[in-house]
Amino acid sequence: MRTREDPFSINQAYLMKIQLVMGASALALGACAQDIKPLPYNQTPLPVVTAQQAVTNAAVLSPIRYQDPLAGYTYRGPTGPRDWRTVNEEQSEGN
Repeated sequence: MRTREDPFSINQAYLMKIQLVMGASALALGACAQDIKPLPYNQTPLPVVTAQQAVTNAAVLSPIRYQDPLAGYTYRGPTGPRDWRTVNEEQSEGN
């Protein structure tokens, strides 16, 4: 007695075989392809940087001082809930 397979699984197996054959053929054709010669490379000359060097005269340089990144920080902790009308009046442009 023969049993019928699910047609969906047959289609999946068929599609999987096609994808496998197509992938293998792409790899085989890629392996057999000729090498493309690279474009000729002309080396670019480096710029003259003697005129671009930093000034090393100490009289011209200004000392770099440490600046604290938190110098202007003021702590603003959380506050409790307030009436929104009074907060709006305090922050309005007229006040």
